[in-house]
Amino acid sequence: MKTEIPMAEASWDDLQLFHVVAEAGGLSGAAERTGISAPTIGRRMLALERTLGRSLFVRSQRGYQLAHDGQELFRRVTAMREVASGIAVWHADAFALPFVSIATDCWLSPLIADNLESLRSRDDPFRICCSSEGESADLTFRAADVVVLSKRPESGNVAVLPSVEMAYAVYRPKAAAGQALPWISIGTAAAREPRDRYVFENFEGGIMTWTEDRHLLPRLVLSGVGRAVLPVWVGDGLTELEREGEVIAELTHPLFIVAHDDDRHRREVRLTIERLAALLKNNAARLAGKAGSDGAGIQ
Repeated sequence: MKTEIPMAEASWDDLQLFHVVAEAGGLSGAAERTGISAPTIGRRMLALERTLGRSLFVRSQRGYQLAHDGQELFRRVTAMREVASGIAVWHADAFALPFVSIATDCWLSPLIADNLESLRSRDDPFRICCSSEGESADLTFRAADVVVLSKRPESGNVAVLPSVEMAYAVYRPKAAAGQALPWISIGTAAAREPRDRYVFENFEGGIMTWTEDRHLLPRLVLSGVGRAVLPVWVGDGLTELEREGEVIAELTHPLFIVAHDDDRHRREVRLTIERLAALLKNNAARLAGKAGSDGAGIQ
């Protein structure tokens, strides 16, 4: 059975130094360009020849002239340098700062957007990506760096920070005061949480309008076609709407700030978690329905 001897690979640093020696025509010229001593360059070129198993230079008192294999290597390294230069230009045009992705459900994403400067100041050396796919974000595959969930994760290598509570109530247009309005509901295909299922589980016969898109619920209520269950911070922020009854206690749930345990020690992720916790705490009364209408609603 034939045994293959693994070949050593030349380092890119040595190949680039070879290119400088070839252009300079000798060690002294290469030393002037690189700041590396001539003896060190000479030793590295000998090591490169041994690694490649080829003679690259014809050495003489006149300097280092390229041998046949040296000319071939010079051509190949020149091509490699052109590719590397293109990559460097491409990289320079890209965003160099790290980013933190925050995933919440669609009801919290406007709160994040309205207060983004409290999560990242203009001087912070990182970027933020906002997503409304919180409940479906898979931290195992790093679908997001920081997620706000309505349920504490039961498994996974995650760090969990308990936060505030979020409440819900029925809202109707103020212009329809005293009218018996039909119900607007989330469609059964999109109803994943108790707050989504509440209307069709309790008032199915009165549903005249439904939607698969939670973002449309406030607009449908504003249009006057019916009443619906909304987060109190959203409904209370819409001056054209009013609550019908009290907060629905059975729908109130806690919020949990969750991050992958390996990522939470990154400075930008740690700062984002701390600031997000402060933001939610500062809005605890609004989220729980204990504050007046003092915030902007869905635009």
